Amino acid sequence: MTDITLNPSMAEGAPVQPASRPNLDKGFNPLTMILFFGILAAGLLFVSYSIYADVDATGTRVISYLPYVLLFVALLIALGFEFVNGFHDTANAVATVIYTHSLPAEVAVMWSGLFNFLGVLFSSGAVAFGIVSLLPVELILQVGSSAGFAMVFALLIAAILWNLGTWYFGLPASSSHTLIGSIIGVGVANALLRGRDGTSGVDWGKATEIGYALLLSPLVGFVCAAVLLLLLKMIVRNPALYAAPEGNKAPPLWIRGLLIATCTGVSFAHGSNDGQKGMGLIMLILIGTVPTAYALNRALPDSQVAQFQKTSEAASKVVAAKGAGHSIIGDPRPAVTQYVAAHKISEGTYPSLAVLVKDVGDQVAKYGSLNKVPAEVVGNTRNDMYLTSEAIRFLMKDKENDLSKDDVATLNAYKGSLDQATKFIPTWVKIAVAIALGLGTMIGWKRIVITVGEKIGKTHLTYAQGASAELVAAATIGAADMFGLPVSTTHVLSSGVAGAMAANGSGLQLATIRNMVMAWVLTLPAAILLSGTLYVIFSRVF
Repeated sequence: MTDITLNPSMAEGAPVQPASRPNLDKGFNPLTMILFFGILAAGLLFVSYSIYADVDATGTRVISYLPYVLLFVALLIALGFEFVNGFHDTANAVATVIYTHSLPAEVAVMWSGLFNFLGVLFSSGAVAFGIVSLLPVELILQVGSSAGFAMVFALLIAAILWNLGTWYFGLPASSSHTLIGSIIGVGVANALLRGRDGTSGVDWGKATEIGYALLLSPLVGFVCAAVLLLLLKMIVRNPALYAAPEGNKAPPLWIRGLLIATCTGVSFAHGSNDGQKGMGLIMLILIGTVPTAYALNRALPDSQVAQFQKTSEAASKVVAAKGAGHSIIGDPRPAVTQYVAAHKISEGTYPSLAVLVKDVGDQVAKYGSLNKVPAEVVGNTRNDMYLTSEAIRFLMKDKENDLSKDDVATLNAYKGSLDQATKFIPTWVKIAVAIALGLGTMIGWKRIVITVGEKIGKTHLTYAQGASAELVAAATIGAADMFGLPVSTTHVLSSGVAGAMAANGSGLQLATIRNMVMAWVLTLPAAILLSGTLYVIFSRVF
């Protein structure tokens, strides 16, 4: 390990005691472990009871327990992904407070776990469905089939394996990058298995949008943390802020409060963004195995259903006008599905979509409330709504459609009504993910904490460097959450530390930076290859 010393430029007057390495080896006391396993057991019981209560409320008769066994296994894998995500990414929030001696390691980890938990609970849900929209539409519409289960298992297991591998080697790789790569791998493999071009299996427009967010977030972290540190030096002249800790001494109270506040902000932001990545996949699992309870938002009030009728009629007129002069005979769904999969408008796209929009409106009008849709047709109604929503999304993005502003506003309102009915997250799912992510932060955090705290810069982390990196990370992740974009907490924070080190003239350990860049570059292709291979295997097994 490279020796870490106080930056000579920070030293004034008499020599000070060099900053010492924090105690990272102190284990949790038995009471903490009892609390950990108690919360874990309570969380599993809570999930089981919530599913039972939701299914029972629909009046569904349980004929076979096999779907529920598959559901339980799939949920364990999905929650396992969030658990691994928790301990893989804990270092991003706690490394700075630990290495500045603002908090003992065990206290910092539990504090971070608490605010990861709260971040998940208060998340918007936008990121969750941004991730789901990358999946092949035909697999989403058949998520309860063997191919659907192969998809979910392949992408989650691939993401878990890569996260565990990078964690083992202490590499701050991105869980977001990994999951996106796993989804792309499944999409490409599915297209190839169906005899199509592999590039047709992914919504590349959405993938590019997310890819830019993942690509730019480390650059934003590096540059903004460097600029923030330089601004702090100009504005705040207190030299204590720019010094490394003396021995094991805690920083002055005001600095300690600032660092704990930034740690709290990153933990909360990480929970609100990363926690959602598992939510969307868990909803797919629930829809596929228990559609009667989760395919449609049965909690939607009747007033919203009435509003849906209005937006449906308006949208139907817009689409029908575009398809004027053409008519279709038979089922409109194949033509709309083909459009969503290939993103190419054909002669039958508009008339087929017009018929489907009208059909969805008729279904809702027939039952009067989503809560009254019969169990045997609820999955089909949900699929029609989802397919229509995706088709509308692509139509509005296609510049060749020549839609007026009024047309776009009408279609947007209709899509919003569809999404309210199909893109929802029950409170218990948020709580389950929050528990998994929160508990995960308390396990296995040491490896990557050492990398972030000791192996990025050549000198010990100063208070200002830690605060700058954390503030930039919290702001970047919070902004991404507002726009429904998944970003890498790991990349933003670790690159922020590197930026602050560079701006301070502290020097960078090039071997670590090289390994971080390698992990950044290799994560996407490795996850694509791993998940694609697993999907082919699982599609044969199931």
